[in-house]
Amino acid sequence: MGKSVLICDDAAFMRMMIKDILSKNGYEIAGEAENGAKAVEKYGETKPDLVLMDITMPEMDGIQALKKIRETDPGANIIMCSAMGQQAMVIEAIQSGAKDFIVKPFQADRVLEAVKKVVG
Repeated sequence: MGKSVLICDDAAFMRMMIKDILSKNGYEIAGEAENGAKAVEKYGETKPDLVLMDITMPEMDGIQALKKIRETDPGANIIMCSAMGQQAMVIEAIQSGAKDFIVKPFQADRVLEAVKKVVG
């Protein structure tokens, strides 16, 4: 059984793209969330090996969700995804415990490289 990944992005096509890349490479999709609040909820339900989290989302952004998840599970593996030019957010995400960062639009190999680095 491959490592399980929770995909959080407010754009359905982004979730599809990531899901496609990961499932083709032997990862199991634990679930999907379209905002940070859902991500926190789904994390509690599915306890995935890894979370791929967009930063800019409605209701609760990725950084708030990251902090919430890490409050309940300090060992959570979370990789943040975001568009170009959000350096301050990247730094905040890493300081808050994100394991890596992927810039959109992303290349499949970059996604896989980050995922492998974090969960093997």
